[in-house]
Amino acid sequence: MKVTINDVAKYAGVSIKTVSRVTNNEPSVKQATIDKVNEAIKALNYQPNLAARNLAGTKSYVIGFIYDNPNAYYIIDMQNGILSACRDKGYELLIHPCDATAASICEELTALVKHARLAGLVLTPPLSEDPKILAALDSIDAHYVRIIAGDKTKESCGLTVLVNDRHGAVSITQHLIDLGHKHIAFISGDEQHESTKERFAGFCDALSLNNIALNPAFVVEGQYSFESGVDGAKRLLSMTPRPTAIVACNDEIAAGALFAARLQGVDIPRDISIVGFEDSPFSRQTWPKLTTVHQPNQKIAQVATELLIANRKEQRLDTARVFTPEPVVRDSSSNPL
Repeated sequence: MKVTINDVAKYAGVSIKTVSRVTNNEPSVKQATIDKVNEAIKALNYQPNLAARNLAGTKSYVIGFIYDNPNAYYIIDMQNGILSACRDKGYELLIHPCDATAASICEELTALVKHARLAGLVLTPPLSEDPKILAALDSIDAHYVRIIAGDKTKESCGLTVLVNDRHGAVSITQHLIDLGHKHIAFISGDEQHESTKERFAGFCDALSLNNIALNPAFVVEGQYSFESGVDGAKRLLSMTPRPTAIVACNDEIAAGALFAARLQGVDIPRDISIVGFEDSPFSRQTWPKLTTVHQPNQKIAQVATELLIANRKEQRLDTARVFTPEPVVRDSSSNPL
C-alpha cells in the first residue's frame, strides 16, 4: 500500500501538520523535529504528492524553466541544475520552450504563470534580457530569477545570476596572444543575446590591452550553431592573408569552424588555432579537443533555482550571484607558424 502522510506522522510520533510543515520547508520547526520527520520519510520511502499539495494550499511547488536556445547541451545542463535544486527543496519542474521573438511571447508567459500556478520562473537568455518580458511578468507579480551575461547589475532587477562572459573572452583571447597570435578572428553568436556583446567586448579588450588593432574583416556575424561556425570559418579561411587563430562565441561554433578547416585540409592547431566558449561536450568530442572557456552551466542553474526558492517572499529582494568563466587549454591552440 502507498505510504501516506498519516504513516509518517505515526512513525515519527508527531502530528500530520508537523509533517506537512517539514515537507513544505516552513520556518520555526525545531531541528530535532525536522530530523525525526526526515528519518521517518526515508525509512518509509514516503513520496509527497506535490500536485495535491499545490491544489490544497495557497503555495505552489512548481518551478518553470523558460528558454529559447538551440544548444541542446546548454538546455540539458540547465535542466539538470534546476532539477537538482528542485529535488533538494521538494519542488517539481515544468519545462517550457518558446520563441522569444514571437509577438505573443508576453501573453504566453503570463498565461503560463497563471494557469500552471508556478512558484517561480528561471529565465535564460534572451528571455531574461528582454525588458518587455520582464515588465509583463512584473505586472502579474510573477516571481523569477534571471540568468544574464555581465559582471554587475545595471539596475534594480531582482534576483539575478550573472555570468562574466567579458572576463572569459579576455582570458581566452589573451591565451592566444600569449602563444604569439596577432591576427585573430572572431565568429559571433546571435546578436540578440547579451552574451554575444559581452564576449565580443572581451575579445576587443584583450586586443587593445596588447596594442593589437582590430581587423574588421576578421569579425564574422553568426549564430550559436554548428552551421554558423562552418560558414564563418569558410569565409575566414578564404581570406588572404587569413587569420592565424579564431575565437568562436561558443563551442558549437568552434566545432563547426574546426570541421570546415579539416574539410579544406587545414591542420588544427598547426595551421590555425580555434578556441570556443562554454566548455560544453562539443569541446571534448571534436578532434583535436577544443581549448575553450569553462562555464559551469549546471551549477549556474542550480544556484539560480536555490536563490529563487530561498527568496519566495511577497517583496522581491535584489540579490545577485556572479560566475566568472575561466580558460581550459586543450589541443586546438598552439603557437602560430
